[in-house]
Amino acid sequence: QVQLVESGGGLVQPGGSLRLSCAASGSILSIYAMGWYRQAPGNERELVAAITSGGTTHYTDSVKGRFTISRDNAKNTVSLQMNSLKPEDTAVYYCKTLRGGSNWYTYPGFGSWGQGTQVSVSS
Repeated sequence: QVQLVESGGGLVQPGGSLRLSCAASGSILSIYAMGWYRQAPGNERELVAAITSGGTTHYTDSVKGRFTISRDNAKNTVSLQMNSLKPEDTAVYYCKTLRGGSNWYTYPGFGSWGQGTQVSVSS
């Protein structure tokens, strides 16, 4: 399957911004839905944002209005623009294919997870 590599993480102060990028080893044109997950120490991995090939998006309540997911099929990338960052956003962020279908964002796609990229929000 296509391999996904996350980048763009870093250390920012509360209220700051970061843009994460997910680079695919191959074309993502045929991948119906992509998503960004995150996992903080001691917490379960959760879906943060998702996007279909048609541009339909989904966001978890805690990031609505602050995060924006986008995809560029020509560049085989999926991005996550994160604004107004909070300490609670601190986590390792992963990009992943999604299964799609009804409730299309509910489940991650099959295949392995990447190493993710660390986002740390602290003063």
